[in-house]
Amino acid sequence: MSRKCEICGKQTTAGGQITRRGLAKKYGGVGSRVIAHSKRAFRPNLKRVRASVNGVNKRVTVCASCLQAGKITKPVKRNWKPAA
Repeated sequence: MSRKCEICGKQTTAGGQITRRGLAKKYGGVGSRVIAHSKRAFRPNLKRVRASVNGVNKRVTVCASCLQAGKITKPVKRNWKPAA
C-alpha cells in the first residue's frame, strides 16, 4: 500500500524543521537564533475504507479531507437477518 490518496493524489512531501533557541526580544531576551535545520516528512492522514467505486464495493486508501468532503460513497449496509 503506497502512502497516496486514491482520490486526490495527496502523498508524502519533504520539508524542513527549524530548531530555535533563545528567548524572544519581546519577552526580554536577546532574540531567538536558528540552531539546526533537519529534514522531515509531511504525511497525509490516510484511511483504508470500503467504498463503492463504479458500482463495485472495494477497499480504497483515501485521505481524511476527501472523506470529510464526501468525495466517496460508502456502500449500503446489508440488513442481514438469520433464517427463522
